[in-house]
Amino acid sequence: MEEAKTNVRAVERALDILLCFTDSTDLGLSEIASRLSLHKSTVHRLLATLENKGFLIRDAQTEKYRLGFRIWELSANLTHSDDPATVLLPEMERLRDLVGETISLYVRDGNERIRIQAVQSNQPIRRVAPIGARMPLFVGASSKVLVAYAEPEVLQAVLNDPNWPDSIDREAYLEQLEQIRAQGFATSVEERELGAAAVAAPIFNRNGKLVAAIAASGPSNRLTPEKMREFARPIMEAAYRMGKMMK
Repeated sequence: MEEAKTNVRAVERALDILLCFTDSTDLGLSEIASRLSLHKSTVHRLLATLENKGFLIRDAQTEKYRLGFRIWELSANLTHSDDPATVLLPEMERLRDLVGETISLYVRDGNERIRIQAVQSNQPIRRVAPIGARMPLFVGASSKVLVAYAEPEVLQAVLNDPNWPDSIDREAYLEQLEQIRAQGFATSVEERELGAAAVAAPIFNRNGKLVAAIAASGPSNRLTPEKMREFARPIMEAAYRMGKMMK
C-alpha cells in the first residue's frame, strides 16, 4: 500500500512539473523546485525521467527545460482538426530560433504550392514570407520537395505544365528530384527570387503520407550553400517531429 502511495505521489509531482510550463516556456531546476516547494534532488530525478521520455527538452547551454515533442504528439489527438498551420506553429518557432532564418510551411494545390504558415526571422535583414502566397512547383526548394515525394501523376502534371519556363531543362530537373530523394532535403538559390535562397525538407504524417514541406529561407549572401547544408539536418529533424504530430 505504501509503495502504491509513493508511486502516485511521484506521478503527481511529475504532472505538477509539466503544469509549471503553462505560463513559462523555459525553466531551470531551481525555478521548478521553488515553485513546487520540493528538494532539488527530487525534481532533478523527475526532470531526467521526463526528458528521457521526450516530454521535456533540456538546453545544454542554459541548463533550462522546455516542453518536448511528446507533448505536441499528444495535443494532436485533442482535436479533429488536422490543420498543420496551427499544429506545427510552435515547432516552426523553435526552428526559427535555432537557424535564425524565416521558416515557411507549404502544401501542394494542383501545380502550385501555397504558404500556409510562416515565422519571420528576427534578423534586421530578412526574407518576408506572406501567408497565402502561391508559387509554381517547378522552382524553389519547397516546390521540388513537394514534387520529389509526390505520386507519379503529380510529377507528370508539373512536367507538362504549359507555364513551364524554357530556361529550366526537364532532364536536369528530374536529376535534382532524384538527388533530393537520396539526401532528404532540397536547396535553391535565386531560382524564383533574386537574392533569396532556401533549404527545405518533406513532412510525412504518421501514416507515411507527404503532407507539407518545411523551409528556411533568407538572403543568399547569408544563406550560402555551406550554411544550407549545415541547416539541413536540424530542418529534417524538425520535419520528422512535425510529422509525428500529424494524423
